[in-house]
Amino acid sequence: MHKPYNALGVARDTNPSQPVTLIRPHAALRAARFFAEKFPGTTMYAVKANPSPDLIRTLWDGGIKVYDVASIAEVRLVRELLPDATLCFMHPVKAPEAIAEAYFEHGVRTFSLDNLEELAKVVAATKGATDLTLCVRLRVSSAHSKLSLASKFGVGVEDAAPLLMAARQASDALGICFHVGSQAMSPQAYSDALSLVRAAIVSAGVTVDVIDVGGGFPSIYPGMEPGELTRYFDVIHAAFEALPISYSAELWCEPGRALSAEYASIIVRVEQRRDDVLYINDGAYGALFDAAHVDWRFPARLLRDTPSHTKDMAFSFYGPTCDDMDFMRGPFMLPADVQAGDYLEIGMLGAYGSAMRTAFNGFTNGDTVVVTDEPMDSAYGDTEVTPSVVTPIRKVNS
Repeated sequence: MHKPYNALGVARDTNPSQPVTLIRPHAALRAARFFAEKFPGTTMYAVKANPSPDLIRTLWDGGIKVYDVASIAEVRLVRELLPDATLCFMHPVKAPEAIAEAYFEHGVRTFSLDNLEELAKVVAATKGATDLTLCVRLRVSSAHSKLSLASKFGVGVEDAAPLLMAARQASDALGICFHVGSQAMSPQAYSDALSLVRAAIVSAGVTVDVIDVGGGFPSIYPGMEPGELTRYFDVIHAAFEALPISYSAELWCEPGRALSAEYASIIVRVEQRRDDVLYINDGAYGALFDAAHVDWRFPARLLRDTPSHTKDMAFSFYGPTCDDMDFMRGPFMLPADVQAGDYLEIGMLGAYGSAMRTAFNGFTNGDTVVVTDEPMDSAYGDTEVTPSVVTPIRKVNS
């Protein structure tokens, strides 16, 4: 495969008429090694963020041996790619057929749940298995995060005791998990959540073997510049050590965005300019779903051999479909002289970009090209990490 060094090289060499996805395996490898070495527990990748087989294999090479899967399709995908991986089925509401296949055919032993009905379903689908790790999902606040995950799943602390006691009886290992929301901008999100975990444990009086702090670890976007990830890790570790849990309890996390955001960007072409609005050839039904539907701001830059010397101004984008909803408010800061025919790179799209892409109106992605330059921003900087050994989660049967 031809491998131009950077986005400008791809645009110059190929003059693409469709969006081009640029992937940076070195960036994903760096993120994986960072978590594998520095997080004080076991890191699993949330596959939903980007199910690319190449990315999943790269994360494995970087030390991520455990995968958070949310559907039977994700279970099958990762098991086929990585026969020795540990899979944890962390969607709190699952079809009984999916539970049974995951357990009996793919060696999944870890399941999450947030109510007694789901607990009964897991027990029945696994035929009363005695080797289960059951993680009760607790509802916690998303106040510190850019996207909330506080309403759909999770049992409240005040209602958790009966469920924790029942799950303790049905499991070999009992866990408590939660999700503080996507893009947590402060470590306080985790300390607040772990305070609720403490209250739930005390109320139920059960022995807990696993604390799973979920995802939410942030990446860097325009207007969203969180502190260092190691600070998050320190806060989590201190709160975990203070919990009334088993002396051998394990600490887990489930990053998706933090492991995949820097992996990919896209090249788009400006098809038309109308004042401060650019009509581009990707959008809300492609890799820019989040930019349209949750007003997520992504970094953007103009790709020209001769750099523009005009000042930046704020632009919005329209995507290529006929739908008015195919609109990305931004603002996206670009040189004021950008015009039709110019190419742009839009960065930090490794998380949820390709995962959300459709072929609506017949508009699809073009080529995927490996590049070797740095992503448009990085939470890892020049961090150097050494290879590490990751202890697999308990009760793994591949």
